[in-house]
Amino acid sequence: MPRLRNLDLDLLRCFVTIAETESFTRAGERLGRTQSTISLQIKRLEDQIGRTLFARTPRSLSLTPEGEALLGPARQLLRLNDAALAELLQPDIAGGVRLGVPEDFATAHLPGVLAAFAEAHPRVELEVTCDLTLNLIDKFHAGDFDLALVKREPAAPLAGMRVWREPLVWVARDRGAVLGRTPLPLIVSPEPCVYRKRAVDALNAHGKPWRIAYVSTSLAGSLSAVEAGLGLTVLPREMVPPRLTAISEDADLPALYDTEIALIEAAGLSETARRLRDHIATALELANQQRR
Repeated sequence: MPRLRNLDLDLLRCFVTIAETESFTRAGERLGRTQSTISLQIKRLEDQIGRTLFARTPRSLSLTPEGEALLGPARQLLRLNDAALAELLQPDIAGGVRLGVPEDFATAHLPGVLAAFAEAHPRVELEVTCDLTLNLIDKFHAGDFDLALVKREPAAPLAGMRVWREPLVWVARDRGAVLGRTPLPLIVSPEPCVYRKRAVDALNAHGKPWRIAYVSTSLAGSLSAVEAGLGLTVLPREMVPPRLTAISEDADLPALYDTEIALIEAAGLSETARRLRDHIATALELANQQRR
């Protein structure tokens, strides 16, 4: 009779996180582990099942057919594990929480954080709204959110807990796509937008002529316009896709201040909302520590 083998849930969580983030580095940030530890865990899982799960090149990472086959069952096992623990250890966590987040930050850093909370607390109903920061602040003050993650200037008096800080960079398809062009073509979000204001203020302060070349309401639309060579935009450094080029160090462009994300909370938070607040703050703090 063949010996039965058990899959290691910790290794499966590492595998699923890499598949979701498409990066060993970002998976390590999300899980609070070093990249070398992540690599070792995947090697252990591949040795355990005798299959290669990822196809890796210097510029890309993708699932092998065996990895694709494992992904669905792995997610199911993790959901069952997290739901069972939540039911046993925290059976009282339930209710709704309304969270507002900037789209770009939500896309880059929050999917895994929120998914982990939802899987651990299946009776909690998350309502997540993505919008521009200034709109989020208006909606927060109107009582639309229990919690909101918002961009702010590092020295801003806005109340809240700082949970993230990251350098901003100029981004283009390549250096030749924008350098030497006058006025500089900018790809931006509609007003009000913190990054748009940051870019315009920096260029005005250095006497650099500019024009709005493309306005997009979505991050995907902005990135597509940049990739097409229509202009340059401003992004947090870690959000620059491999196909684009960060050119913030070029002498022809002014430096940009860091972006800062604060977590603000409404008065009289429910216990459920407090749990989500603490979960987000802890998860992002771990990710910050791994980046240093």
